[in-house]
Amino acid sequence: MASGRSVWWFAWGLLVLLGLCQRPASASEYRQLPPASPTALSNDWLIHDAARNRLLFYVPGYHQPAHAYYQWVRLSRNQSFPLSFAAQPGLSLFIDNQLIFTAHTAATYSLNLARLLPAHLPMGRHLLAVWQPDGTPALASFSGTSPSSAAAGPAAARVAQAQPRLPGPQGQNVYLGFLLVLGLSYGAVRTTYQPGLARIFQLEELFGNGGDQQAFLAKPALSLLNLLLVLLFALSFALLLTAIHTDLQNLPLLRRFVNVAETAIVARVLLYTAIITTFVFGKYLYVAILGYIFGLQPLVDIQYREFLRTTLLAGLVLPLVLLLYLSLNAGFPRTVAWAASAAVAIVLVGTVLRVANTLHKEASLLNLHLFAYLCATEVLPLLVLLKLIVFTY
Repeated sequence: MASGRSVWWFAWGLLVLLGLCQRPASASEYRQLPPASPTALSNDWLIHDAARNRLLFYVPGYHQPAHAYYQWVRLSRNQSFPLSFAAQPGLSLFIDNQLIFTAHTAATYSLNLARLLPAHLPMGRHLLAVWQPDGTPALASFSGTSPSSAAAGPAAARVAQAQPRLPGPQGQNVYLGFLLVLGLSYGAVRTTYQPGLARIFQLEELFGNGGDQQAFLAKPALSLLNLLLVLLFALSFALLLTAIHTDLQNLPLLRRFVNVAETAIVARVLLYTAIITTFVFGKYLYVAILGYIFGLQPLVDIQYREFLRTTLLAGLVLPLVLLLYLSLNAGFPRTVAWAASAAVAIVLVGTVLRVANTLHKEASLLNLHLFAYLCATEVLPLLVLLKLIVFTY
C-alpha cells in the first residue's frame, strides 16, 4: 500500500514538473519581429573583408578597428531619414560609393540622408559608408534622432547643420590634360587665323564704337574660324561645369536619351561640350524664328554675331577660372565653388547685357515691341541657364 502511494506521488510530481517546464517554452514562443522603419539606423555595422572581397559584421573586440564602416539603409525621397553623429575633421559619408558629405571641423552634425541621395540613384536599399581617413569613426554617436537633446548638456559639442557636400574635382590629371589640349588648340588656331582672332579678341572692339566693330558685325557668323572657336569655348565651359559638378545629365529629359555616370569625367565633358555647341549654334535658329514672329528680321544677324563674339571673348576667362578652382578647391571648397559659379553667372549676364547694348544702338529699347523681343530671345534663355547651371547644386 505504501509502495503504491509512493508510485502515485512520484507520478503526480512528474506531471507537475513537466507542466512547469512547459511554461517557459510557451513564453519563449517565436514571434516575427516587426519590419524595420525606413528611417532607422541599426547598431550593427559592417566592415570590408579584403581577402574574400565581402562585407561582414563588425564585432568589437574581435575585429581590429577599421577606417571605414558600412550599413545598409533604405532611403526614400518622400520620407526623411534624420541622422546625427559626432565627427572629427575629415570624416566622410558615402552612399553607394558616392561622396555626399565631409566634415571640416570637429562637431556634432545633423542631416537628412534622404535629401542627400544623389538624383540619379533610385529610391530603395543603398549602402551607407562612414570613412575616417586618419582614425576610427565614433560609431556610438550615430543615431537616427536629432542631437538637440544631447546638445543641451554643458559638455555637448557644437551642433552644425550639415549641408550637401559635393565631391571635389576627382581626376585632376584629366582636367589638366584637357586644359593642355585646350591651350594647344587655341595656340594652333591663333597661328592659323591670326588676323581673324585679332579682330575678335580685342577689348577696344568689345567696348568701342569704331568702324572695326561694325565691320565684324557685318561679317558672316557661320565660318570655319567661328566653328573652331565655339568648340573650344564649349570645351572650356564643359570642363568648368564638370569640375563644379553641375549635373546637367540628371535632367529628366536628357536622362531619357543618355545617362552618364558621375565618375565618367571624360564622357561628361564630351557630353557637355556637345550640349553647349548645339545651344550656341541652335540659338541662331531660335532668334531667327522669333525675329520672324516679331517682324524684326534685320536685327537677327547683328544680334547673333554680337552674341557669338561676346561669348567667345568671355570664354577666354573660363580656363583661368578652372585652373584657380583646381588649385584652391582643396583648401577653400565652398568659397571657390561660389566664385566659380559667380564667374559663370557673370559670363551669361554680361553676354546678355552686351547684346542688349548693341540692339539699343540699332533701335531704342524704349520701344515696347523691341523690349519684348529682347526678353523673349535673351532674358528668358538667361533665366533658364542660370537655373540649370548656376543654381542646380
